[in-house]
Amino acid sequence: MNGSMMFQQMTIGSMIDHAARYHCQGEVVSVETTGGTERSNWGEVARGARKLASALGKLGVEQGARCATIAWNNRRHLEIYFGVAGGGMVCHTINPRLTPQQLVFIVNHAEDKVLFLDKTFLGFATTLGEHFKSVDHVVLMGPRDEEAAALVDGLLFYDELVATGDDDYCWPDIAETTPSSLCYTSGTTGHPKGVQYTHRSTVLHTLGVNQPDGIAIAARDTVMPVVPMFHVNAWGVPYIAATVGCKLVLPGPGLDGDSLVELIDGEKVTLALGVPTIWLGLLDALEAKGSTAPSLERTLIGGAALPPYMFMAFREKYGVDAIHGWGMTETSPVATANQLLQKHMPLSAEEQTSVRLCQGRAMWGVELRVIDGAGKVLPNDGNAQGNLQIRGHWIIDAYFGADESALTPDGWFDTGDVAMIDADGFLVIRDRSKDIIKSGGEWISTVELENIAVSHPAIANAAAIAATHQKWGERPVVIAVTAEGEEVSEAEVLSSYVGKVAKWQVPDKVIFVDALPLGATGKVLKTKLREEFGKVLIKGN
Repeated sequence: MNGSMMFQQMTIGSMIDHAARYHCQGEVVSVETTGGTERSNWGEVARGARKLASALGKLGVEQGARCATIAWNNRRHLEIYFGVAGGGMVCHTINPRLTPQQLVFIVNHAEDKVLFLDKTFLGFATTLGEHFKSVDHVVLMGPRDEEAAALVDGLLFYDELVATGDDDYCWPDIAETTPSSLCYTSGTTGHPKGVQYTHRSTVLHTLGVNQPDGIAIAARDTVMPVVPMFHVNAWGVPYIAATVGCKLVLPGPGLDGDSLVELIDGEKVTLALGVPTIWLGLLDALEAKGSTAPSLERTLIGGAALPPYMFMAFREKYGVDAIHGWGMTETSPVATANQLLQKHMPLSAEEQTSVRLCQGRAMWGVELRVIDGAGKVLPNDGNAQGNLQIRGHWIIDAYFGADESALTPDGWFDTGDVAMIDADGFLVIRDRSKDIIKSGGEWISTVELENIAVSHPAIANAAAIAATHQKWGERPVVIAVTAEGEEVSEAEVLSSYVGKVAKWQVPDKVIFVDALPLGATGKVLKTKLREEFGKVLIKGN
């Protein structure tokens, strides 16, 4: 008889089972939406997730039904992640920063049957509820609240709902290819698009991303995902945390610098994850409070390019290793992380820094390539620049509700990024294809221009855009926000580009504004900036 191996379905329920079985007392710290901090553990979270799945079944919610959440990072949201998916339903996290029209579109497009809401977002049910065509149950994530009950007919309360679930509930037998969660893109142009993940893709993403050269979370870590749980499943951190049983700190609605410093120091956080705009506030708060964040060892930064000055500030002021990563909703989302190779270890700190500032190397489980406009695959030589494409175990095949494939004829997903890859596989994203500036037939990276601008001590934030030019077609313009209490002239900012980029790449103009427009995921809305400032170089404007 030939030898064989056991086969078990790769499911999200198995993740929380592992946490309960081997890390039952591992802490889960949750900042509540209504104030205060709740302390729980993986055993209690697992019990709550099972009882929630049981309770939803008793409500008549069928397997495969989409259950939406509009909520902060907290313990109840964590239970929903595992309870809904483990019970064979689909956890649909919705970004509350989207417009009301987009929220209505998403709920109806997904045909959500249940809507879980933190009290912060109860207004969505009162003002938009009549437009939600498929929602059968609205659940307030907390105990009974009579004031809230008076606002929404038939409102259910999470704590009461979970109490109706059975303690001895067992996860149903489901195939690993069953859908587990659903996220929509931010929809800066057109309607948001749904990306539906499976149990298999999520488990493989968890295993592939949490390698020593990836996020590398261990049981001994205290992890704080500042990236919201409504943004691409908090980069997969809730699943990773369950599989290793680390202490998990969920920051709730307080994402300001002062609140984050208090949590990092108070809970002795070793790893925090978030977008650059969040870390701007954190660095300012650390400076103001005089904290050295002694427990913090590393931070994963994604969602936008890592500014060099931020990398240096974390390392030199606080001894924190800032790890640059890249991904998108369609890639589950993490696809690369920047960790050094053995060959880089003898290099000087300055030489290592130049390597660490790019988006890093592909994880096992995904492949990257760069192609030119004719579809020819370009060499990984660190110079050839083209359209970035990806394929792998946790990469989209087709958008939710779409009949056609999202892939190229030969099976790759086009990311919309312009990039280059070197011989060691390190990815350098030059720009979004829609943002890169083409001046006189030559390309200019807005990312590079922005990094130079924000490295100026008087600049708090900046965005570079393409402005129409009568001679060159497009020329770069920088929109800048000055740091609090600082004054700087346009000439001073422009002088900071000298010697750092070619003379023809220096921006034509710097425009100072009070704030940059941000989208639902914290990214700068360059579409709005181009609408407002795209013609500033045309005479008469």
